[in-house]
Amino acid sequence: MAFHMNAPSFFKPQIQTRSVTSKFDLTIDFTLSYQDPDFNGQLCSLLDIEELPQKAVLIVVRSESDASSVTSDDTVISPHARIPERAEIWPCIFRVPTFSFEVELVLAEGNAAYETTGKTLKLNRGQKHNILETLAEQMHGYKAYPNVKEISMVAEALVNKHPCLKEPGSCAGWYGWKNSLTFKMGNYRTKLSRAGSLEVAVNSGKRSKNNPQKDAPHTNIKRPKRAEINFLPNFPRGEDASSLEQQRQRIIDEVQMTDKNLVLITKLMDSTFALRRKEIVCNELPVNEILKRWPALKLESQICAEFHRVTNVNLKNCFFAQLDQHTPRLQSLFRKKASRTGKASELLDQLFKIYDLQVSWLQFLIDVSFFKMWDVSVHIQQCL
Repeated sequence: MAFHMNAPSFFKPQIQTRSVTSKFDLTIDFTLSYQDPDFNGQLCSLLDIEELPQKAVLIVVRSESDASSVTSDDTVISPHARIPERAEIWPCIFRVPTFSFEVELVLAEGNAAYETTGKTLKLNRGQKHNILETLAEQMHGYKAYPNVKEISMVAEALVNKHPCLKEPGSCAGWYGWKNSLTFKMGNYRTKLSRAGSLEVAVNSGKRSKNNPQKDAPHTNIKRPKRAEINFLPNFPRGEDASSLEQQRQRIIDEVQMTDKNLVLITKLMDSTFALRRKEIVCNELPVNEILKRWPALKLESQICAEFHRVTNVNLKNCFFAQLDQHTPRLQSLFRKKASRTGKASELLDQLFKIYDLQVSWLQFLIDVSFFKMWDVSVHIQQCL
């Protein structure tokens, strides 16, 4: 697929193919390439819209599947797609949400009175309950088990936005709110556990009078790691363990085929994500058993997709960004290694000599092109 376009000025520097797929309701993954006139019309991946010439030919390239892997009409996928419970990590600055209309009116009057007289506001039980409940819901949107530092951040943000809520006699003015939020989060998790939230229900049912043989309440608590956003989601609506198990068998059958339908595999892996996380978190299966039950995780595309499902972070983009950041330091370390004796040092020294020579040639030709209006594309290709 190809089409002509002029490079508009309102495009963002990075081409966001995800927004294109969502806008036009596309179910394929693709990248954009263009015919670079500086390299005799060869295809180059488009990373920056400013790279495009005035009139360019864009090529839409299917990144993970070809024409043979298009989902057939008789393929049935569950209509209830998995909805991630979270999309963001804990923010650096916690934004206090809006409370009920009554509480907002009381807080507005209290803040005005505090600015003039310095008098703090005394809330009734219902108003304080609304504040704590709203904050607990907001905190759970980021993390089900916030630590002491994060709870303190919320309490401090609350008092900074509404100074009339400061506690007289307290050094910081929010220690009491921190304790109240700690207990409220515990009660909120209990409510969610009774409602069927697997993320917190997995830690319920500990040792009690009726179950004295179980673990102690504060042992083996299953909590998400720092980067895990979707730790243990519930099953999709209309699905249960048996229906998701059938989809898992379909994944195994599809992976074993010579011409794999990668689009179908991705959809099935999306819909079975909750079952997979339950096996990993609750059953604590070893890695070899997980790969045996979910062979699609051996595919590079599914490794990146699973990383995005758990952390909501693009693995490749994150990796290459960090690689760019640490490349100068790595080059410095390798150059020190190349200055020593040994076969590995000699090989590194030769590689760096070739690299430095090619970079100097390329820089020279680019500099000359600014003073001499001549076509250096052929010479650059020869150097590279």
